[in-house]
Amino acid sequence: MADIGIHARGLPGLPEEHAKVAVWNSENWFYEDFEPGDKIRSIRRTISEGEAMLFNSLVMDHHPYVSDKEFAEQEGLFGERLVAGAMVFSYGLGLAATNCLNSFSYGYDRLRFIAPVFIGDTIYTIRENLGKEPKSDTMGKVRVSYSVYKGEGKLALYCEHLMTALYRDPSTISTTPAG
Repeated sequence: MADIGIHARGLPGLPEEHAKVAVWNSENWFYEDFEPGDKIRSIRRTISEGEAMLFNSLVMDHHPYVSDKEFAEQEGLFGERLVAGAMVFSYGLGLAATNCLNSFSYGYDRLRFIAPVFIGDTIYTIRENLGKEPKSDTMGKVRVSYSVYKGEGKLALYCEHLMTALYRDPSTISTTPAG
């Protein structure tokens, strides 16, 4: 597995002694560092009512299942308010995301909301490198999964993130299709 949290990378304007200090949650991984099968697990995070309502307001999601307590409890399918799916997606990915300086989001596939998440639920994420393939002369494509769990391990959300990642040494990567 690629090392997490040990990479230093200078920035313009930093004193040299500061540039040598590893940057928290900012990785210097290249395409070659992503190994299929590697997994990381995030810390847990409890979702409060205040932040759920703030998120709903910021993204203008005022569906009664997420913003109307009486409706959700009296008429809703689940008997309580849900956390907006977009918030579960954002938090779930954010919990396990690293700020890799050499990779870029390419898109998401297979996003599924598997179990409802309610205000007060605690979630955590397991991220797994699924595979990778060359894409161009400068970068490859990496596929990772995010499985977001609630409570004691109930799967609530699954998605796959497609990323591009720069090659450390492009001369060692064959971008010519086999066969």
